[in-house]
Amino acid sequence: TIQVYTAQNLLKDVTIDYSLGPEMYPEETKENVLLKEGKLTVKGRMKHPGFYRCKVKAHVNGNTYEGLANAAYRPEQILPTAENPSDFDAYWIAAIEKARRTPLRPTMVLLPERCTETVNVYHVSFQNVRPGSRTYGILCMPKKEGKYPALLRVPGAGIRPYYGDVTTAEKGAITLEIGIHGIPVTMTQDYYDKLFNGALWEYWKMNNDNRDAFYYNRVVLGSIRAVDFLCGLPEYNGKSLGVTGSSQGGALSVITAALHKQVTFFAAVHPAMCDHSAFLQHRAGGWPHYFYYFPQPSKERITTAAYYDVANFARLITAPGWFSWGYNDEVCPPTSMYAAYNIITAKKELHPYLETGHYLYQEQSDEWNKWLCRQLGL
Repeated sequence: TIQVYTAQNLLKDVTIDYSLGPEMYPEETKENVLLKEGKLTVKGRMKHPGFYRCKVKAHVNGNTYEGLANAAYRPEQILPTAENPSDFDAYWIAAIEKARRTPLRPTMVLLPERCTETVNVYHVSFQNVRPGSRTYGILCMPKKEGKYPALLRVPGAGIRPYYGDVTTAEKGAITLEIGIHGIPVTMTQDYYDKLFNGALWEYWKMNNDNRDAFYYNRVVLGSIRAVDFLCGLPEYNGKSLGVTGSSQGGALSVITAALHKQVTFFAAVHPAMCDHSAFLQHRAGGWPHYFYYFPQPSKERITTAAYYDVANFARLITAPGWFSWGYNDEVCPPTSMYAAYNIITAKKELHPYLETGHYLYQEQSDEWNKWLCRQLGL
């Protein structure tokens, strides 16, 4: 049912445009439809498990407003289109083994202005895939001597400074928040904006026709080395180590938990990079939507994407996981996320907040952090 309100009052004689059909692939599109009595009911049907989307643009007083709603049809039956390469497991085992031949050689610089009464905060770095290639992050460590659980926070897409998870550290855990771009994470936002619009413009596409040179190769292996770094800290208790993040960070959480068996739990919020190849079958796949804008990609790009598809990593998960997303997410369509979630055989739980898009309600964020604290024993 399509209606337009202002200040809770129904508007009549509003002109709208709308599309209707499976998300990202509407079957019906109409423009300049007049809502004479302020209401229009539209209908559709799905024959296969997925999500059906109604998206509306309303034109009022020279302004355009958008709204959308997704309805789920048998989402628990959505399966990935992604083909698992025959050497997928062997490839990543070998890649990790090769990366570990490069010593971490960590650096830790205390940031006195960020420390609290109970927590020391450090700007840290360590080598990842080759000498000189480093991962940077913010490490928060309880000052009191003892052994602590650890939490790795992996980032969403973009380039920005990081401040670390002091709050969780104050409760009694080691926390490490990393960047993925191999640059210090304590610079100004202006510094990162110049990189984002310059040398790292659309970094997620860089070398995506070569599985070894692809931008995310170093990112994935850098996340693995971040866990190695945490495991090597004498203050780590060796028992409880989690990884968590949203969007790109949600993807990296699943990937890291799949590849590093020292990870004992993970939490992924609206994970990206799920079921890339779905677009080749006219179905919604995950961010960065590689094959949505280029429907006839090269064989090399299709092959590379399979090695970085969360759906393929999901098959390897053994640690318990917590997931959350919304039905109205246009960045990471729920069809793509269910495709990866449904094939996880380890203990898992999904907490959907149906009305959300690519954002969080406060209650959702609180639930996420409470679950993490329980896993950490806090």
